[in-house]
Amino acid sequence: MPMAANREYKDRLFKFIFGNPENKEWTLSLYNAINGSQYTNPDDIQLNTIENAVYMSMKNDVSFLMADTLNLYEQQASFNPNMPMRFLIYAGMVYGRYVEENRSYRRYSSKQQKAPTPKCICFYNGQEDKEDRLVLHLSDAFDTGGSADIEVNVTMININYGHNSELMKGCRPLEDYAKFVESVRIHRKKAVTLEEAVDAAISELESDSSIKAFLTAHKAEVKFMCITEYDEERTIAEFREEGKEEGRAEGRAEGRAEGRAEGGLDMLVHLVKKGLLTLTQAADEAHMTVPEFQAQMGAQA
Repeated sequence: MPMAANREYKDRLFKFIFGNPENKEWTLSLYNAINGSQYTNPDDIQLNTIENAVYMSMKNDVSFLMADTLNLYEQQASFNPNMPMRFLIYAGMVYGRYVEENRSYRRYSSKQQKAPTPKCICFYNGQEDKEDRLVLHLSDAFDTGGSADIEVNVTMININYGHNSELMKGCRPLEDYAKFVESVRIHRKKAVTLEEAVDAAISELESDSSIKAFLTAHKAEVKFMCITEYDEERTIAEFREEGKEEGRAEGRAEGRAEGRAEGGLDMLVHLVKKGLLTLTQAADEAHMTVPEFQAQMGAQA
């Protein structure tokens, strides 16, 4: 009898693999591959992922302390130049918790208090053609010009299969994940269902694949996560294309208004209610603040 999927499980597959306490050795392998290090004890990984900050309606994929660094990892299936702002928010939340929980940190001390160094990585596996590595800067969002008092740099790493081969060689679980995602896409082009594509992609992983047994054991959850991510990616792409068409004709402000009138906003509200998008993601796509979007949701209730 097939295992029923837990419909409350809304994590991304990337987080399910690399942010899972069961798989700390894979998290460590990824860390070593990125940093050129050779740490061997998975228990040195201290996961501190933001699971759900209700007041912000945000959560991040993977964050952990390792070797005096605070590592913030995000996976994105669509290119988002606003990642530095999101990482700024994530980092503030994680550092805030770090200060509260670390009794040796004295925030009011006259002596400099040491804190872990932040490392912000965005793993990109969307279908737009992007270079292997790209650094995104928060300061690019500022209109004033000149130097800013706050800067956040996010390294975007393309993890589509065929990119960053040296990184893949250094982290077999990441290479297998990239192969799996690519295989699902190939099978989807054969007019099979997404669930059938997931089955085929898992079976095609090599027998010594480090993640094959894990994906097989959690196949129902994996399918649900893949379906959720596919729907989110497709809907965002359609919404953006509608906005582009309207924006070309009427300009950005008028285009946004028409997009809402044509149902683009309704679509985003629907995705939030289904749990496919967070409030922050939906508000970002609608070019609204979170309170503005919440007001729109209330008006449609």
